[in-house]
Amino acid sequence: MGNRFEYLQDAVNAIFEKIGAIVKISSVYETPALGFEGGDFLNCVLLTQSSLSPRKLLQEILTIEKKQGRERKNAAGYASRNIDIDILFFDDEVKETKDLVIPHPEIANRRFVLQPLAEVSAKMIHPVLQKNTIKLLSETKDGSTVVKQSKWLRNPKKDYDLSKFNYIAIEGNIGAGKTSLASLLATDFNAKLILERFKDNPFLPKFYNDQARYAFPLEMSFLADRYQQLLEDIAQFDLFKDCVIADYDAYKSLIFAKVTLADEEYNLYKKLFHLMHKELPKPDVYVYLYQNTERLLENIKKRGRSYEQGIEAQYLQKINDGYLEFIKSQHSDNIKIIDISEMDFVRSRKDYLKLIKQILN
Repeated sequence: MGNRFEYLQDAVNAIFEKIGAIVKISSVYETPALGFEGGDFLNCVLLTQSSLSPRKLLQEILTIEKKQGRERKNAAGYASRNIDIDILFFDDEVKETKDLVIPHPEIANRRFVLQPLAEVSAKMIHPVLQKNTIKLLSETKDGSTVVKQSKWLRNPKKDYDLSKFNYIAIEGNIGAGKTSLASLLATDFNAKLILERFKDNPFLPKFYNDQARYAFPLEMSFLADRYQQLLEDIAQFDLFKDCVIADYDAYKSLIFAKVTLADEEYNLYKKLFHLMHKELPKPDVYVYLYQNTERLLENIKKRGRSYEQGIEAQYLQKINDGYLEFIKSQHSDNIKIIDISEMDFVRSRKDYLKLIKQILN
């Protein structure tokens, strides 16, 4: 009912903002009302990525429908409505509850679903019927006429396009959320993800037990590993990825070394660092995630790495000061300092999108 195309676009925008990234949008099809006498419908299918559970996803969908003026009535049968959002599939899950059935039980009987679904995922196998979309479309008994529209829906992801950057480095203190953000961005924006291999460093647990003894071998091993990883992974062009996102920058080595090493060791380390750093590619944008020390300590405690539990606030403050000192020394407009102390970009998509906008701005 009403401006049908505008309702569809508003729904697409709301799904992106509340549920997750939209990977693909089908054409829009006009089809006759099915199961009752009413005006023609406009239909499309979206392929989305989301961290929500099926139950939470349904709750968000119902909220979106309600905000767009959808009134669900208890009367039997179908009726015209402003918007109707259905969950067709959720990966290959099979689920049946009072409120939700996945896959949607009427998929095979509805041409207005199968036609746009074939555009989005032609080879997807129905987990119950064990047939792909093309097969279901060819076999459906629904003889309804579906008419492709010339007007396309716009993917709001275009307003958050990070592909203009070839290489993005996400930095921050211990527990700031670097890896979480880098992983989310890489998934949503088809980026090659480079994660620091700290788990493989045998000196790290020893360092937290005896910093004086293990600081130098720790920093040297990190330097060598980061150099090798960045040189190889960034230099190796990936045709199937739009950009590269790393959860650290090479300068991290120098910042931590200045905090952990004695003066003589640091001076030697610095010479080696600058020799190696010349060969490494530089990020197009450098993002520093700032969190206050109290929040950092909470995050460290939550993730439960035993060797990190003894980290003190004073040590974290020194690391933060080191980062800020480095940032001040750089004469570049590609550095973004973003205060996330009051954000939760992992649980709140609103915070996540706000953070991306700050990177782009």
